[in-house]
Amino acid sequence: MNENNIVIDVKDATVRFNMASQKINNLKEYIIKLARKELMFQEFLALQDVNFQVKAGESWGIVGTNGSGKSTLLKLICGILRPYKGSVSVSGSIAPLIELGAGFDGELTARENVLLNGTLMGYSEEFMRNNFEEIIEFAELWDFLDMPLKNYSSGMAARLGFAVATMVQPDILICDEVLSVGDYKFQEKCETRMKHMLDSGTTLLYVSHTIKSVRTLCSHVLWLEKGHVMMKGDAEKVCDAYMSQ
Repeated sequence: MNENNIVIDVKDATVRFNMASQKINNLKEYIIKLARKELMFQEFLALQDVNFQVKAGESWGIVGTNGSGKSTLLKLICGILRPYKGSVSVSGSIAPLIELGAGFDGELTARENVLLNGTLMGYSEEFMRNNFEEIIEFAELWDFLDMPLKNYSSGMAARLGFAVATMVQPDILICDEVLSVGDYKFQEKCETRMKHMLDSGTTLLYVSHTIKSVRTLCSHVLWLEKGHVMMKGDAEKVCDAYMSQ
């Protein structure tokens, strides 16, 4: 693999969480036990010695059962988490669609949230206003612009979140089950937009339990199980192995 083309390089990455091994009913009890050094934790390794490299322009699906470490890996790559051991390096701009609607305020309207979310993503108010109609047109939410977001269905919020996050083409697009709450037609619309971004050179990391969409969008697949890499490589071969287990 030509190292000059690698945009994501995960080397021997391990992520450790500490889980409380005893039930604590309230904050007062927690503080008392913490002060007395009586808190007991159990170590949990969400990822263990993961090695994973992605070249510019590649499309990778990440599959595995619930709790296998898929979302943890994406958060590691986005910089939300740091590895307990190992290293992660990323080159280029990232559009993380890990939680659609993250950064939205439920008390504000869709119109207000578009401007707010764009600011949080680093765009100017002028840029957001210039792209406002395109965002709402894609999300198909003209009739609900002045409704507080707390009254939106999960699918409507997903439409708005996806439209805002993909209004510009990032170097790396990261999607974590973001289309599962949308209706079928909107899922197809999102897949079409992602295919266009791939054709234009964007690198894709895509987590989904829908293997059909993984096969459609991805040329490579990483299979995780209980924090370990089970298999990686050609999408068809890995998907076949995963489905036949």
